[in-house]
Amino acid sequence: MDDKCIMENLLNTTKGVCDLYMHGTIESATMNVHQTFDNALKESLCMQDSIYKKMSAKGWYPTEQAEQQKITKVKNQYAGM
Repeated sequence: MDDKCIMENLLNTTKGVCDLYMHGTIESATMNVHQTFDNALKESLCMQDSIYKKMSAKGWYPTEQAEQQKITKVKNQYAGM
Protein backbone atom coordinates (compact mmCIF):
# COMPACT_ATOMS: atom_id res chain seq x y z
CA MET A 1 0.00 0.00 0.00
CA ASP A 2 1.54 3.30 -1.07
CA ASP A 3 1.32 6.67 0.69
CA LYS A 4 -1.41 7.96 -1.63
CA CYS A 5 -3.63 4.97 -0.86
CA ILE A 6 -3.04 5.37 2.87
CA MET A 7 -3.94 9.07 2.72
CA GLU A 8 -7.08 8.30 0.68
CA ASN A 9 -8.13 5.77 3.31
CA LEU A 10 -7.48 8.28 6.10
CA LEU A 11 -9.47 10.96 4.30
CA ASN A 12 -12.42 8.66 3.62
CA THR A 13 -12.44 7.39 7.19
CA THR A 14 -12.28 10.94 8.55
CA LYS A 15 -15.16 12.00 6.30
CA GLY A 16 -17.22 9.09 7.65
CA VAL A 17 -16.42 10.09 11.22
CA CYS A 18 -17.47 13.67 10.47
CA ASP A 19 -20.79 12.40 9.16
CA LEU A 20 -21.39 10.35 12.31
CA TYR A 21 -20.50 13.25 14.60
CA MET A 22 -22.73 15.61 12.62
CA HIS A 23 -25.70 13.29 13.08
CA GLY A 24 -24.83 12.86 16.74
CA THR A 25 -24.82 16.62 17.13
CA ILE A 26 -28.15 17.03 15.36
CA GLU A 27 -29.88 14.18 17.21
CA SER A 28 -28.50 14.75 20.71
CA ALA A 29 -31.11 15.03 23.43
CA THR A 30 -29.17 17.11 25.95
CA MET A 31 -26.90 20.14 25.71
CA ASN A 32 -24.00 18.20 27.24
CA VAL A 33 -24.22 15.44 24.62
CA HIS A 34 -24.73 18.02 21.87
CA GLN A 35 -21.63 19.95 22.93
CA THR A 36 -19.53 16.78 23.12
CA PHE A 37 -20.50 15.70 19.60
CA ASP A 38 -20.07 19.25 18.31
CA ASN A 39 -16.54 19.50 19.71
CA ALA A 40 -15.64 16.11 18.23
CA LEU A 41 -17.09 17.23 14.88
CA LYS A 42 -15.01 20.42 14.84
CA GLU A 43 -11.82 18.48 15.62
CA SER A 44 -12.61 15.92 12.92
CA LEU A 45 -13.31 18.63 10.34
CA CYS A 46 -9.93 20.21 11.10
CA MET A 47 -8.29 16.81 10.69
CA GLN A 48 -10.12 16.23 7.39
CA ASP A 49 -9.00 19.65 6.14
CA SER A 50 -5.39 18.95 7.06
CA ILE A 51 -5.40 15.60 5.26
CA TYR A 52 -7.01 17.18 2.19
CA LYS A 53 -4.43 19.98 2.08
CA LYS A 54 -1.54 17.51 2.30
CA MET A 55 -3.04 15.39 -0.48
CA SER A 56 -3.73 18.42 -2.64
CA ALA A 57 -0.17 19.71 -2.19
CA LYS A 58 1.16 16.37 -3.48
CA GLY A 59 -1.25 16.39 -6.43
CA TRP A 60 -3.18 13.41 -5.02
CA TYR A 61 -6.53 15.24 -4.88
CA PRO A 62 -6.94 17.12 -8.14
CA THR A 63 -9.83 19.50 -8.51
CA GLU A 64 -11.33 21.22 -11.52
CA GLN A 65 -12.36 24.84 -11.72
CA ALA A 66 -16.08 25.14 -12.46
CA GLU A 67 -16.95 27.07 -15.60
CA GLN A 68 -18.52 30.46 -14.84
CA GLN A 69 -21.34 29.72 -17.29
CA LYS A 70 -22.33 26.60 -15.33
CA ILE A 71 -22.15 28.47 -12.02
CA THR A 72 -24.37 31.21 -13.37
CA LYS A 73 -26.86 28.68 -14.75
CA VAL A 74 -27.24 26.91 -11.39
CA LYS A 75 -27.40 30.25 -9.53
CA ASN A 76 -30.20 31.46 -11.81
CA GLN A 77 -32.01 28.15 -11.52
CA TYR A 78 -32.27 28.47 -7.74
CA ALA A 79 -32.61 32.26 -7.53
CA GLY A 80 -36.38 32.09 -7.99
CA MET A 81 -36.94 29.70 -5.09
